[in-house]
Amino acid sequence: MSTRRMMVIGAHAADFVWRAGGALAITAENGGAASVIALSYGERGESGELWKEEGQTVERVKKVRAGEAQRAATALGAEFHCLDLGDYPLEIDSDALRLISDRIREFEPDVLITHTDTDPFNPDHPVAFAAVMRARALAAGAGVQSAFKTVRPPELFLFEPHQPELCNFTPTTFVDITPVMDSKLAAMAEMKAQNYLQSYYAERAGHRGNHARRSSGDSEIRQAEAFQRITPHVVSAL
Repeated sequence: MSTRRMMVIGAHAADFVWRAGGALAITAENGGAASVIALSYGERGESGELWKEEGQTVERVKKVRAGEAQRAATALGAEFHCLDLGDYPLEIDSDALRLISDRIREFEPDVLITHTDTDPFNPDHPVAFAAVMRARALAAGAGVQSAFKTVRPPELFLFEPHQPELCNFTPTTFVDITPVMDSKLAAMAEMKAQNYLQSYYAERAGHRGNHARRSSGDSEIRQAEAFQRITPHVVSAL
């Protein structure tokens, strides 16, 4: 998944950190551009630790989450933007869809990464998937000339969900994140509203590192992230 321009679109402010933080950091380290779009701050359903504080408010949670996500993105070498569409439920109307499509057109990613189309434990994730799929198609104009600016269709990947076996996720691509694992750990450490996920995804990187090592024969791989490619891989020869 070597790329010059990578965009990750997540339903909530922290999704990119756990699931694609290493890929973003590798892109930035290799001189590419890495961009994160969060459709919401995850203020209602993804900020449980913050809601333990007495007198907590939605606006205060949003502010904390914004700071966490911005610092995490900086640790990875990525830019971060939140569209603040609200979560639980995340709802995408025509204006929001156009906004997502416009962000894709503006950044012109080579690779676009988002959620799986199924997640029995998080209703916002499939909504994000559907929105990104449609916004990508609109931004690319189906690969033909249109009455508006279009971009070359970015390669589309899905990042690994928390329960892959229950979300129709089958890894097709492993990204070696060994050189940037410290950056991913630093980014995860910023997401204090969900600190219980930090050890899980550190361990997961080791599991996927084992799979990548066995698949490639590269004994130097220690940590990796898993992705599922959606768009066909077009080559001139096999």
